[in-house]
Amino acid sequence: MPVVVVVGAQWGDEGKGKVVDLLSERADVVVRYGGGANAGHTLVIDGTELVTHLVPSGVLHPGTQCVLADGMVIDPQTLVDEIAACRERGLLADDELCISERAHVVLPYHKQIEGLREEQHRAIGTTRRGIGPAYEAKAARRGVRIADLYDRKRLRELVDLNLIEIGVLVRHYGGEPMAESDIESMIDDAMRAAESFESAVGDAGRVVSRAIGSGANVLFEGAQGALLDIDHGTYPYVTSSSTIAGGACTGTGIGPTKIDHVIGITKAYCTRVGEGPFPTEMDAEVAEQWRVAGGEYGATTGRPRRCGWLDIAALRVAARLSGIGGFALTKLDVLRGRGTIRVCVGYRVEGIVVDELPANLQGAEPLYEELEGWDDDTRGARSVDELPGAAQAYIRSIEQLVGVPLALVSVGPDRRDTILLRDPFSS
Repeated sequence: MPVVVVVGAQWGDEGKGKVVDLLSERADVVVRYGGGANAGHTLVIDGTELVTHLVPSGVLHPGTQCVLADGMVIDPQTLVDEIAACRERGLLADDELCISERAHVVLPYHKQIEGLREEQHRAIGTTRRGIGPAYEAKAARRGVRIADLYDRKRLRELVDLNLIEIGVLVRHYGGEPMAESDIESMIDDAMRAAESFESAVGDAGRVVSRAIGSGANVLFEGAQGALLDIDHGTYPYVTSSSTIAGGACTGTGIGPTKIDHVIGITKAYCTRVGEGPFPTEMDAEVAEQWRVAGGEYGATTGRPRRCGWLDIAALRVAARLSGIGGFALTKLDVLRGRGTIRVCVGYRVEGIVVDELPANLQGAEPLYEELEGWDDDTRGARSVDELPGAAQAYIRSIEQLVGVPLALVSVGPDRRDTILLRDPFSS
């Protein structure tokens, strides 16, 4: 049975939650393979919202196993709170959650140093959830893993090792290192949280591998987007993990030959949260109109998202990086009544025209094509033929310009407002 990876193809916030929720109806296992509580997925079911940060969007489907894999960095208390919120709605039975014992842990000192850096050193627009510092500790071979939360002596040794290095930075940025009583309280809190979900902790990679081997439908849910990838994104304004499809392999512990399909998610326009280059960004007045129409505020931080025209050149990069075989186009309904619509089809860099988003965006000039807009509502359409003619033309233009077909079109926020063109689980 198919193994499908869903990835963001822009700067995150593309609507992956809704798409994963829809595809999860056919999945037996849904896996988050990277990132942490810096990623929020807003799910709208019958007009009611549920925001998840760590638990995969497949949580809305009873009987679907939700896996938090090795490549994640997990805030124990956030996870406890999220599990409780899900269970209050009758979701996420005990046997439906698997948490990797190898996943790393976000602790309060990670958040402290990230906040100080944003305030005192260089603001790059992080969520201040401690994700970057947790990945730094992982790379430095001093990280705390989920398994370490069940051995107090081991946990204290690791915390002390980290505080020696982080304490120097905290003082450098004018902060106060943690007092002994705060350290003990932090350890108590982490162990208490871990005890509450201990029955779900195990070898997540082996669980996923066995599911694939048994013929289960497995869906991998990416966090953020391709343009925030630590290696391939708009560095240094990126996240701290691999956000492309290959991250599903390294973050879970499966081989690349196990993946059958990759679906890339893109809005019908672009958004970005925080600092960093955004070549197709709209004028402030126009952007505010789109922001209000699209509800463009971060699910994790509530920050207003910057809005811009669709960047075809960037989508070409995302398609290449992840081997995307089909795009899911979200928020088509937001384009209603916007007049002429612009799309970036390439860039001029030092007099040379390039068809992909360049690595160095300084001095890069976006090249636009203009397409006809539409005024009729797209919500309620259940096939492409039911969409306004200009909306159909817009969809066809995206397919032709990127060179990748659309697999899904979202015409409204609710689960029902979706046109599925190609089901990756049908083959």
